[in-house]
Amino acid sequence: MKPRVSLQDSTLRNGNFSLRIVPVRREDAGLYEAQVKYNTEVHSCHVELGVITVTLSPPGPVIENELLLMSCNSSHRASLVETCWFHNKHPGPSSRTFCSLSRTLSIFYPAMSDAGSWRCQLRYSDKEIISATFNLKILGFDGPANPVVYAAAGSAAH
Repeated sequence: MKPRVSLQDSTLRNGNFSLRIVPVRREDAGLYEAQVKYNTEVHSCHVELGVITVTLSPPGPVIENELLLMSCNSSHRASLVETCWFHNKHPGPSSRTFCSLSRTLSIFYPAMSDAGSWRCQLRYSDKEIISATFNLKILGFDGPANPVVYAAAGSAAH
């Protein structure tokens, strides 16, 4: 896993044996064990790392008005009960929520207003709730509703 993994050497003397993984990948999910030996004593702990991913289909830049599928997947082993998507570009009454049994959200004609922060929340049969946030960027025209521009003769038009 090198060079993505590091220990914070400066905190070891204070009893902090944290492992840092940057960036986390889907294949990093699993059980980790830490063992610390001090004189004749050996201490260990186990930590399970769960990974959640948000993927776009098709991959690459999202083009305005072209079908977009956003999928949310987790390494959690229980059965999925519900997936909710929250669009928080404009908090308050204009924020949108979509819930279904499917892990995938379809946006048939993405618009510039769909850009921004999306959070997927997965709810499982064992009452576990896992979420991830994704910043959606859309390539398109974010100009006036009526794209007519008037300019005085002899001046520049932008």
